[in-house]
Amino acid sequence: MKSHLLALALCAGSLGTAHAQQTGKPEDTEVYEPVPAVVMPGKTSSDAPSDALVLFDGKNLDQWVSTDTRTPAKWNVAGGVLTVNKAVGNIETKRSFGSYQLHLEWRVPANITGTGQGRGNSGLFLASTGKGDLGYELQILDMYQNKTYVNGMAGSIYKQVIPLANPARKPGEWQTYDVVWTAPVFGANGAVVTPAYATVFFNGVLVQNHTALTGPTQYIGKASYQQAHGPSPIKLQAHGDKSEPLSFRNIWIRELPATK
Repeated sequence: MKSHLLALALCAGSLGTAHAQQTGKPEDTEVYEPVPAVVMPGKTSSDAPSDALVLFDGKNLDQWVSTDTRTPAKWNVAGGVLTVNKAVGNIETKRSFGSYQLHLEWRVPANITGTGQGRGNSGLFLASTGKGDLGYELQILDMYQNKTYVNGMAGSIYKQVIPLANPARKPGEWQTYDVVWTAPVFGANGAVVTPAYATVFFNGVLVQNHTALTGPTQYIGKASYQQAHGPSPIKLQAHGDKSEPLSFRNIWIRELPATK
């Protein structure tokens, strides 16, 4: 009997709440400001929208420098394509970025040789935190019928997070990364307030879903946040493997509001 009375009371309470909501006006929950900025999309998914900064348009490397020397980047540009020059090392953007949306296309040569990590290896460092291979690495690697450790395959946050799928195309075909990067936030004492997050679409397939990173990439040992940092350059890796160098095109970025 008590349970029956309790059920009736709960039902009456919910009806009362619904009635109170119905007595309000639709206008009570309509918001008109701030008005989002108008952004014209590109004609295709590869084209930069109107508010993007184009980092590589097929013509020059004006937006890039050598990571180690901060001198003008010296990778090879020809036919609208940027090709890695392993002899001169990594390159990174002149500008530093906090949170952003990034589009980048990459291609492993059709005549690629090697196996495992020695097959079209490079990396997109979502935030470069120093010289050499320091930063948060999204792995680039030929993954078409090529076996390697799964936290080192294309679409992985290198040595941290396995991708949700392997949508790699054949060597010689263009591959696409679309990334949403949420920069980490550090407190006044250098402690992590919120970690970095990465959402990654690989050839249109979600492979990292708002993935929390445990720190910058470590080749040996587990990643951790050892030092606070602010906005950082974006880096492309000239990996030291002996396979044929890969290429990039259509790189653009949209800066996003800082995490609150």
